[in-house]
Amino acid sequence: MSESPATAMRAVSHSTPEERAAQGKEARSRSPRSGHAVYRPSPDRPDPLAILEAQSTARVPELVPIRYSRMSESPFRFYRGAAAIMASDLAGSPDSGITAQLCGDAHLLNFRLLASPERRLMFDINDFDETLPGPWEWDVKRLATSLVIAARANGFDDAERARIVSTAVRGYREAMRGFAGMGNLEVWYASIDSDRLQDLAAQQLRKRGQKKLAGTMEKARSHDSLQVYDKLTELVDGTPRIAPDPPLLVPIADLLPDQERSALVRQLRSLLERYGLTLSTDRRALLADYRLADVARKVVGVGSVGTRCWIFLLLGRDGRDPLFLQAKEADTSVLAEHVGASRYRNQGERVVSGQRLMQAASDIFLGWQRVDGIDGKQRDFYVRQLRDWKGIAMPETMSPRQLATFGDVCGMTLARAHARSGDRVAIAAYLGRGEAFDRALVAFAEAYADQNERDHQALVDAVRAGRLPAEELPTD
Repeated sequence: MSESPATAMRAVSHSTPEERAAQGKEARSRSPRSGHAVYRPSPDRPDPLAILEAQSTARVPELVPIRYSRMSESPFRFYRGAAAIMASDLAGSPDSGITAQLCGDAHLLNFRLLASPERRLMFDINDFDETLPGPWEWDVKRLATSLVIAARANGFDDAERARIVSTAVRGYREAMRGFAGMGNLEVWYASIDSDRLQDLAAQQLRKRGQKKLAGTMEKARSHDSLQVYDKLTELVDGTPRIAPDPPLLVPIADLLPDQERSALVRQLRSLLERYGLTLSTDRRALLADYRLADVARKVVGVGSVGTRCWIFLLLGRDGRDPLFLQAKEADTSVLAEHVGASRYRNQGERVVSGQRLMQAASDIFLGWQRVDGIDGKQRDFYVRQLRDWKGIAMPETMSPRQLATFGDVCGMTLARAHARSGDRVAIAAYLGRGEAFDRALVAFAEAYADQNERDHQALVDAVRAGRLPAEELPTD
C-alpha cells in the first residue's frame, strides 16, 4: 500500500524541541495568524444543497426527508449536518502546514461526558465519523463557529460572542503550550475527568453554574444500559423486545417481509459475530457472554440521518443484564476529497482508529466490520455501546459565562486530542503567547456563521419550493 496522508502524518520526527518550535514559528511567514480571520466564499463555490443531495444518494431513501426536516429547523441544526459543506469551504484556506488527526466535525455538541473503562466520568470528543489527518486549524474553526451559532440563537450580543470564541480558542492555545512542554507519556495520559471539571467550574462559574454542572454529571451517570433498556424495550410474551417508535426506531420484525427479513437477520448476526474479532481477547470473551435478543434500525444524529444504523439488544446473566450496541454505517470521510484518502480500506476501521488516537479513553466495545447488504452492496460499520454515561450539553440553557466556560473546556479537550497525533511543539510555537490567532478566529467564526445562515435559508427555501423533501417530526 502506498503511503497516504495518514501514514505521513504519523511519520516519526526526531527533531529537537528547539527545531520543532522553529518550524512552527517559520510557518507564520507562510501563513500569518491574522490571515485566519478571513472567510470569503469562493467565486466557484459549489452549491451547498448539491453537496447535501450528493450525500443523500447513498442513504436510506425513506429517511432522507427526516434529515432535511431536522436541518431546516434552525441554523445550528443545519450546521450539525453540514460538515461536508464546511470541509469544502475550508479547502484551500490558510493553514500552517502542520497536520493532526482531525475529528472532522468538532462542533460543540460533539464534546460531551463519557464513561472511561475504569468507570470514571470523562469529558471528551464523541463523534468521529469524519476523522482523518488534516490541518489542525479546521477543527478549531468548526468549534469556534458552532459557538457563535449557538450564541446567536441565545440572543447574545457581539461582545458576548467575541468573549465566548476567544475564551475557547485561548483554551486551545494555552493547553497546546502546556502539552508542548510535556513528555510523550504525559500527553498520552492526560484527560479531563469529573474532578477536573468541578475544579474548572469552581474557578470560572458562579454557584448556580456549579450546581448545574453537578446535576448534569449525576444525570450522565444514570445513562447506562439499564436506563436505555427501560426506555427502549417492552415485554412481548414475556420476552424483552425493542419497542417500535417509527420511523425513528423500527424493530427488525417490522421492517421487511419474512424472507428478506430472515436474510437481513443472518447478515446482522454475522456482523455482530465478526465484529468481535476486532476487539482485544479479553473484551471478545466478555462479548461472548451475551446473547442477541433483538435488533432494530435507529435514526441517529442530524448529520448521520439516513445512514444505516442498527442497535442490538443483548442479554447477559438474565433479562435485567442488558447491553445495547450500536452498529453505525461508516462512509468515506467528508474530508477525504480535500486532504486525501484514508490509509484504511475499511471506513469503520478508519473511524475506530481515529477515535482511539484522539480520545483519552475509548469504549471497551469499540470495533468495526464490513458486511454484504441484502442489496448486494458492501458496507462498512463501526460498533460501540449505544449509551454509557453520556451527558450532552444544552447550549440553549447556558448564560454567556457558562457557554464561554464550556467552550474553554472544549478548546482544551481538542488541544489534547491534537497533541496526541500532531506536532504539539510546532503547533504551540505557531500559535505563540499572544492573542493574534484568538482574534482571527473571532472574525472567522462570525463570517462563517453568516455563511451558515445563508445556506440554512437556502435549504428552507428549497424545502418550501419542493426541491427537497422534508417531513414534520418531533425534535430529538
